Amino acid sequence: MKRHFCNRVIGLAAGTVVFGAISACGGAGGGGVDVADGGIRGTGSSVGPVSGFGSVFINGVEFSTDDIPNREVESNDGITAEVLLSEGMILRVEGEWRDDGTGTADRLSYDDTLRGRVDLVEPDPSGAGEFVTLSIMGQSVRVDRQTVVRGTTFATLLGGSPISDHIRVSAWRQADGSYRAGYIQVIDPDPTNIELEGSVLTVDTNLNEFTIGTITVQYDEDDVSFGSGLTETDLATATALEVEGTLAGNLLTAATIDRDDARRFSRSSADDIEFTATIDSSYTSSGAVGTRPGEFTMGSLTVRVTDATELDDSISLVDLAEGLLIQVEGKFLSDTVVEAEEIELRDGNAKVKGVISSAADNTIIIGGVEVLVSPTTTFTVEDGSGISFQALPISSTTVEVEGVERGQDADIFIEALKVEVDDEIADFDDRDLYELEGRLTNITPASITILGVAIDAGPEAYDSNSQGEIINLFDDGELLILEVEYSGSTNNFIADEIDLEENDDD
Repeated sequence: MKRHFCNRVIGLAAGTVVFGAISACGGAGGGGVDVADGGIRGTGSSVGPVSGFGSVFINGVEFSTDDIPNREVESNDGITAEVLLSEGMILRVEGEWRDDGTGTADRLSYDDTLRGRVDLVEPDPSGAGEFVTLSIMGQSVRVDRQTVVRGTTFATLLGGSPISDHIRVSAWRQADGSYRAGYIQVIDPDPTNIELEGSVLTVDTNLNEFTIGTITVQYDEDDVSFGSGLTETDLATATALEVEGTLAGNLLTAATIDRDDARRFSRSSADDIEFTATIDSSYTSSGAVGTRPGEFTMGSLTVRVTDATELDDSISLVDLAEGLLIQVEGKFLSDTVVEAEEIELRDGNAKVKGVISSAADNTIIIGGVEVLVSPTTTFTVEDGSGISFQALPISSTTVEVEGVERGQDADIFIEALKVEVDDEIADFDDRDLYELEGRLTNITPASITILGVAIDAGPEAYDSNSQGEIINLFDDGELLILEVEYSGSTNNFIADEIDLEENDDD
């Protein structure tokens, strides 16, 4: 079931990437070649964030939209055609996909998660700058470095400045009722075009009202439109709802009331599904801990893991924990149960930042780190504009990569999930400065090796943890994640600062 992109060239429109032929399956270096046969692999629904265009790329599949009249998108949020979609928006595609990574779309549908005012912008309280929490009409939305940001920048959000305009959000609902954003966009304020989703706290059908967070929703039972088979009677037992209408203060007058965005994962007329979402409840097994069979929940579906389920090399059963962003491919056993055939990680666990020293085919090099791009990679510029792979700046502009650390034989690299280019050229003196975060694979009193890069590192480079402490932890077999600021060139990198970012065994 592993998807291979070997010996084929995928051409995409400007604003995304053009992929050259990948030299070896499963990674950027070494290994045998597996030529895909192009046979039908699945027919049903594919749900996930858009990663590119020239067709629509979802979950690593290039879906042709030629058979959809006017490339229409079913939406009541103004996103009525493919050209109005953006990278990061969570889209549902109904159609079929093949072993060669291509597919045919019969239907596209999109729905905003939230659209309205921003009450609070709260940067990462740790000071690490990894995420920002937005309060949007009382709903908590996490924006991180994988989120595609339009109309502002992630750096601006980290500054904590209030947002007077409205925000459009496409997000995954978390187990605690908060949201993780795949896409946000600053838009013009329009109190008559509000969309609110969230947990239903109180319901009073006699008064024709209910509350979602801090917002009171009122409706006229003779005027409001209920969606997805919902009725007024169902409001009393609903855990989460979506409402569109007009907002005045904390009073939302509903024009439409529907079930929440979990409906995007509903079963279609065919049984196959591939979908990306965050895990709602962690993996549990019917036997000993960490064994199969077992199951977890995500996107309102129960995902069953069997002995035949293929796991991404970057994750294990114990990693399938609440909040992790993953992609599942499988088959519906019922309307609410999916048997997983393949599970892949879609949450970044490695990063590198600096100017690109070289780019060829599907690979870029930053600070000695090899970065592999694929159909799941999103390309953006910090100011919100698009960019192609060929247009990536070489040796002049800072680029930040979020991705998954992978290895093949002795080759270690990042499979990129998001590549973001600064909107200004870097100062000349900063062009040999780099940052990376990844797993420590070797350490001596004079050097460290992370993401395949050997970096000179003496005791003075270590910040909050001493060199000796980190060496002892490494020798004890602990998995150590280091964040390193370093400088230099290909054969002479020197660590300026080393921090122990995470100890997974703690």
